[in-house]
Amino acid sequence: MKDLIYFDHAATTAMHTDVLQAYVEVIGEGAGNPSSLHAQGRAAREKVSKARDALAGILNCDASELVFTGSGTESDNSALFGAAYAQKKRGKNGIVTTAIEHHAVLNACRELETQGFSLKILPVDEYGRVSVEDAKAAINEATAVVSIMAGNNETGTLQPIAEIGEWARKHKALMHVDAVQAFGYIDIDLREWPVDLLSLSAHKINGPQGVGLLYIRKGSPFQPLLYGGSQERSRRASTENVAGIVAFAKAAELASIQRDERREHAENVRSTLLKELSEQLGEQSFAVNGHPDDRLPHIVNISFVGISSASMLMNLDLAGVAVSGGSACNSGSLKPSHVLSAMNISAERVSSAVRFSFGLGNTREQAEKTAKITATISARLRNR
Repeated sequence: MKDLIYFDHAATTAMHTDVLQAYVEVIGEGAGNPSSLHAQGRAAREKVSKARDALAGILNCDASELVFTGSGTESDNSALFGAAYAQKKRGKNGIVTTAIEHHAVLNACRELETQGFSLKILPVDEYGRVSVEDAKAAINEATAVVSIMAGNNETGTLQPIAEIGEWARKHKALMHVDAVQAFGYIDIDLREWPVDLLSLSAHKINGPQGVGLLYIRKGSPFQPLLYGGSQERSRRASTENVAGIVAFAKAAELASIQRDERREHAENVRSTLLKELSEQLGEQSFAVNGHPDDRLPHIVNISFVGISSASMLMNLDLAGVAVSGGSACNSGSLKPSHVLSAMNISAERVSSAVRFSFGLGNTREQAEKTAKITATISARLRNR
């Protein structure tokens, strides 16, 4: 796998060497349950507390507002069900989200609808961006939860969460933001953002898989989904993943310190790929899906019209280039991307879309090589 070009960082990232070292050090120190009262338990609890404090500093919130989870999906689900159930006790039963959310949000919202909640799914424009006016029209005094992602995991398009969050606050609706894909590339300031709940995941920022984070603003109505012990201030019963949590904090620290470098690096690789594709294929041979400006720097979604996504993915894989057809949670299916379909672009563009996403270890030389490989595959498939 030495020569593999890994352009699928939006699906998952390799652990940074410093993060891996932090993880291994905790594992090597032996067993320790943070809920135990003996010395090993106290040591484990201290590690979790330090990690929580570090993440709170990065996000600019109180450490008590952070809940460690097992994944970004669990964070999304906990936010939606926990807030919706608590708000229902206050007479609110409306859920507002968008058509381009991750399935961890969309499917959770649809499940809430089957339980009697009123669901409004907002449309997006051809760039995958939701209208503030549409959101304002959908949010009212009966709205319990509004869930809008920060940056889309398939196209990178950023959403106007500040404006929508302010409107939700006026109507006493809880605002949830899935920032899993945006974390590490945009500045998240939870003292300033009009957000009540926010979901993150470690493995998108060169941390370990199996660790997520949920921010719950102090005073926000919330009903836990898991029952058992009193871990995480009784908001998430389960023994904490100590090594994963310590590694998550280390990954977040590095991502925060290096944010400008990460952005510039990803932007350089992205622009190189597009430039080389233009030269190798011609600008008319492909189309970029998503917003040209309001976007994350490390994702580019490209349609090679006339070539199916599956054919391009398979051929790139055989040539040693790892990319995706969309969300990693859906890439095993043959269903068209719900994100691209919601953008009302042509069916040909939807069915021929490939997501390239960049991160640690990628180079401009890899982008140049990938463009040449893609051009060769494209010529071969089109000539068939």
